[in-house]
Amino acid sequence: MTGDALASLDEQQRVAASLLRGPVCVLAGAGTGKTRVITHRIAHGVDTGAYSPGRVMAVTFTSKAAGEMRGRLRALGVDGVAARTFHATALAQLNFFWPQVANDTAPSIIDKKVRVLGQAADGLRLHLDAATLRDVASRIEWRKVAMRTIDQDAAAHPTGLGSLDAGALADLMRAYEKVKDARRQLDFEDVLLACAGMLESEPRVAAAVHEQYRHLTVDEFQDVSPVQHRLLELWLGDRHDICVVGDPSQTIYSFAGADPRYLLDFTDRHPDAEVVRLERNYRSDPGILTVANALMRGRPGALTLTSAHGGEPVPPVATAYPDDTAEANGVAAAVSAQIDAGISPDDIAVLYRANAQSAPLLAALASRGIAASVLGGKRFFDLPEVRQAVMALRGASVAPVETSFLATVRDILRGLGLTDEPPPAGGALRDGWEARAAVLRLAEEAPEGTTLRAFTDQLMARGRDQHEPALRTVTLATLHAAKGLEWPHVHLVGLSEGLLPISYATGFEQIDEERRLAYVGVTRAGRTLSLSWSEQVGSSTQGSARPRQRSRFVQEIGTGNLRAGGARATRAARPRS
Repeated sequence: MTGDALASLDEQQRVAASLLRGPVCVLAGAGTGKTRVITHRIAHGVDTGAYSPGRVMAVTFTSKAAGEMRGRLRALGVDGVAARTFHATALAQLNFFWPQVANDTAPSIIDKKVRVLGQAADGLRLHLDAATLRDVASRIEWRKVAMRTIDQDAAAHPTGLGSLDAGALADLMRAYEKVKDARRQLDFEDVLLACAGMLESEPRVAAAVHEQYRHLTVDEFQDVSPVQHRLLELWLGDRHDICVVGDPSQTIYSFAGADPRYLLDFTDRHPDAEVVRLERNYRSDPGILTVANALMRGRPGALTLTSAHGGEPVPPVATAYPDDTAEANGVAAAVSAQIDAGISPDDIAVLYRANAQSAPLLAALASRGIAASVLGGKRFFDLPEVRQAVMALRGASVAPVETSFLATVRDILRGLGLTDEPPPAGGALRDGWEARAAVLRLAEEAPEGTTLRAFTDQLMARGRDQHEPALRTVTLATLHAAKGLEWPHVHLVGLSEGLLPISYATGFEQIDEERRLAYVGVTRAGRTLSLSWSEQVGSSTQGSARPRQRSRFVQEIGTGNLRAGGARATRAARPRS
């Protein structure tokens, strides 16, 4: 099976997957197959006997990414690898070792930091609104991931926060900690800090972890924060068997403590590290990658992506619209034309910088009868329609079945409201219909011979791994939410000064992060990419518009790498009747 784990990889991927002993640093550009490399490397290690699955720890940042990793490993015949998020890994270790160390159960985790903060504020007779409490919660999260004490945070921010001066803010933070301590509770960030503290202060716990996990793999290493990096160092100990994978050009979570220097400086800390660069992109056509490379040219650690697709580069379309309403209508008209040409709606995404930009886009799409889903809402398997469907299918699976598997699934879903034709776009009825239709498509795609019980087991496993099926809707998403995803056709909107880059990004580092956000948006696209912006804020037809400048990133890309789409702007501004 050794050959199987490496056979489907390209030359550079194979080099990375063959390096089974660390330290290893894989610089993996967008669309170059980093998850494939991670999972095939682990599978190759297991196949050759270099790894025991139970002694491999693979950590990443989201439950969905961890679930995808576990699913891919299962498909490669590898079970038993601890593939989890940082927090899930730390929490599992706390729950296991805390009773041994403290002779007591581990503290519980608070689910709403703002509520506890409000109670702490009441104890100090501070009357704070919800927005201020949320801001304080964010400051607490930042302080903890940066591994700063309350006094250090106060020294770094002498002006305080909003209506709270530095002294009052520090008092509130201390009161918050006292409330948690009195209730034996930890917050989300405490989990990492407590795990790190336990490993530092309890040598026998550290020794047990080092004995259990001999091989450490870290995905999205460009996003690690100081506390996560400290925890990685403690998990690793004095060993060197670590493989990190990341792309400094995709660091977009600095507000959450992410620091790309840990990736860029990896060889400084590990001088004997093997470094492999993955630059062959399997997602995007050459014209899209020309734009991506232009955006990041000269940036630290930037990779130069080349397309695995043949053909001459076709420049993406760039369109200036009179105002925001015209832009929303123009993009909706372009999406409508793509669907009319036979493109499936779930192959199309509209990406933007801020959540507030979704409303006019949703309205414009609905006016043309186009169903759209906003990414970042409820998880698919948490939707009431899906939960109801899984329960009904599960119940039917224990009873004698008189019809075929597929016919049974179809009958059950019809009984729950899945009609032959979808309801109108833009409402809850359409959302529920799309969810049930996605369950039916999973049944239609199931291998021949699948039983109803096996299908429901598969649905429940997908729910645990957050392996969600695609809805047949156009996707709307912020650039942050879109990271890690891809679509054949992408419309990147709002490329105006004040939107991308966002208005509060003023310093060099902040602008550079906005550039990386634009890069993430561009590299989500596979076949076609359109860029657009509005030339005025407000409505030009109502006389309330103010001039708006085109984003500096469009200038950096260069007009020679783009096709003008101005003719479409005037035609597309009118909704279809």
